Amino acid sequence: MRLPENFEKKMRDLLKEDFDDYIACYEEPRYYGLRVNTNKISVEEFKKICPFEIEPIPWIENGFYYDGEHVTPSKHPYYFAGLYYLQEPSAMTPANRLPVEPGDKVLDVCAAPGGKATELGAKLQGEGVLAANDISNSRAKGLLKNIEVFGIGNVLVLSEEPGKMESYFTEYFDKILIDAPCSGEGMFRKEEALARDWTPEKSAELSNIQKDLILKAADMLRPGGMMLYSTCTFDPKENEQVIEHLLKTYPEFRILKIAPYEGFVQGMPEVTESRDPSLADTVRIFPHKMKGEGHYLALVQKGEPCDRVKGELTGGKGKKKLPEELEEFLNDVKKEIRTDLLDIHGERVYVMPAGLPNLKGLRFLRTGLLLGELKKKRFEPSQAFAMTLKKDDYEKIVDLPLEDDRVSRYLKGETLDVDDLVEMKAKGWYLVCVDGYPLGWGKLANGTLKNKYLPGWRLNS
Repeated sequence: MRLPENFEKKMRDLLKEDFDDYIACYEEPRYYGLRVNTNKISVEEFKKICPFEIEPIPWIENGFYYDGEHVTPSKHPYYFAGLYYLQEPSAMTPANRLPVEPGDKVLDVCAAPGGKATELGAKLQGEGVLAANDISNSRAKGLLKNIEVFGIGNVLVLSEEPGKMESYFTEYFDKILIDAPCSGEGMFRKEEALARDWTPEKSAELSNIQKDLILKAADMLRPGGMMLYSTCTFDPKENEQVIEHLLKTYPEFRILKIAPYEGFVQGMPEVTESRDPSLADTVRIFPHKMKGEGHYLALVQKGEPCDRVKGELTGGKGKKKLPEELEEFLNDVKKEIRTDLLDIHGERVYVMPAGLPNLKGLRFLRTGLLLGELKKKRFEPSQAFAMTLKKDDYEKIVDLPLEDDRVSRYLKGETLDVDDLVEMKAKGWYLVCVDGYPLGWGKLANGTLKNKYLPGWRLNS
């Protein structure tokens, strides 16, 4: 692979005696990774059922390498069931090293396509709230799909300027992740087009954007909260110097140590004006040191640690009177649905996360979990709701084994004969599963299952 001459010179100055090893890694193949969705399945259970060979990523407890040249995990039914996400191994590190706990209010500032957001949401285990934002509306649509496939319901998906979000979420979030737009130098091996488009001026331009972004995010972080800043580039202007800018502007922030791994390289205080020794606690990931691409990570805390403050619950007070058709459907749902958090907009029924501020005026793709739609005295449950369920959360299921050809036919949108799996005269909404893991809905009548799998999600032959 041919790298820009100015880029090679910059890397030689940065890496010094390690430069030859770095250049040599471009002759090695790229690495493919998948990350297990621990909100749906444990790592141990996934290893038992995984249909292709995997190898653990040593610094990511739920991450695995796979042979991307010979297998296609994105075509497998388990992928459609949301059991894993395909992600470059080093890119798994930021969300892994941000210590999110169930009940946290979490913001992913630049979230599309969802690699980090899905992991943050899985860590929440259905408690708290995940706000996933991307300024690009088209990219945010892909983000929404990936979050819904993963079964994350306690979510806000926004497409908004971070500057506009500040006034709504001032000191609101417990944890914030900024995977900042960057020059992408760490991904040249994976995406050669990035190398062709690289210019020496790009890092300086992006650094100004990154500095503005991290200050806006800082204002949305509560006292005692943590923020993880990351890029997939090597240039100090986009890495250590951005963190230096944060510390100069807001001295109450301090750098925290990141859970170590033998392949991590310390941050470089020497590339900053202040030469602050604490910058050594930030982390650089180089492709010649680890089986992955290039990244930078910095974990910071706003002031001293303090307990999380629980917010007021969103929704009405007490139990709401629900439409009869919705109540009828919920009779088959064994998972608790809090009626005080239900929000009905026209035909659409949402379950809102608890503890939200007033959000009027912000641009959303989704607020909360879309439970379904009210249509002419009937209720139609959503694809998103199906993905949040476990097999035992719903009364009526059609559970197909992986080897059953009806699995792929369902994913392609076909009508299915299931009279061998259901009782005579059974009817209504059925949750379709593969090996016990939900895929979506079907409407049953006379032993025939009318396919309700979302058209935009279907498997292409």
